Amino acid sequence: MSDPLFTVADQIVLVSGGSRGIGRALAAGFAERDARVVITGRDAATLAATAKQIAKGRYPVEFAVCDVAQPDDISRMLDAVTKRTGPVDTLLNVAGVNRRKRVETVTLDDYNFILDINLRGAFLVAQGVGRQMLERKAGGAIINIDSLNTFSPLKGVAPYAMSKAGLQMMTRSLALEWSDRGIRVNGLAPGFILTDLTEKLWSDPTMRAWGEANTPMRRLGQPQDLVGTAIFLASPAAAFLTGQVIYVDGGFTAGVSWPIPLG
Repeated sequence: MSDPLFTVADQIVLVSGGSRGIGRALAAGFAERDARVVITGRDAATLAATAKQIAKGRYPVEFAVCDVAQPDDISRMLDAVTKRTGPVDTLLNVAGVNRRKRVETVTLDDYNFILDINLRGAFLVAQGVGRQMLERKAGGAIINIDSLNTFSPLKGVAPYAMSKAGLQMMTRSLALEWSDRGIRVNGLAPGFILTDLTEKLWSDPTMRAWGEANTPMRRLGQPQDLVGTAIFLASPAAAFLTGQVIYVDGGFTAGVSWPIPLG
């Protein structure tokens, strides 16, 4: 980029959950701006295909198989990434899952599946990367993918909302402990974003109309809408910004849209 204040060139950027959806878009955005990007996920074939498709910058995109629900996987992945590309400068903690169910039908398997990936896994990845950053004494940036559910929970996703609420407190806690040693930790909360995982939900005409009517910009978001904020949070431009959550939501959290005539 022409302005070094906003550059992420030559940063080593680890994107947990980078093979599809929001993670893929963010990884592509950093790669196009000449960061050295490493994506992780559970399926090697999907990772390999994604890495090849989004490598449009100065460096090839690397990948590492990792199931963040498995602590041993995280340790192995971080060791492999450090040896292959060097220590991480920016972590994007994107990996997340959801199961839409009424509270009374949520099983223990549902609960553990969601919390193990969305909260425990995110914590362990951030902890591992943070330890490396602290050891290097070179600082860095951690960006956790938050959710609209930390502003106001939606029906049918209680464990997901709970996991993201915990993630928001994790963001603040890590910022509180690490910012004096140069590690900035922030959250990025997407609004209603059209991805392959949400395509079925938003293909329902009633849901689509509701989402668009309640978003002041009158459209649903695209994964690419999140790239600019993530680049900003990882760049020198955000040098004095930590412990915050930025809602990239087309104005959804600005207030309640109600169908009253305004004259």
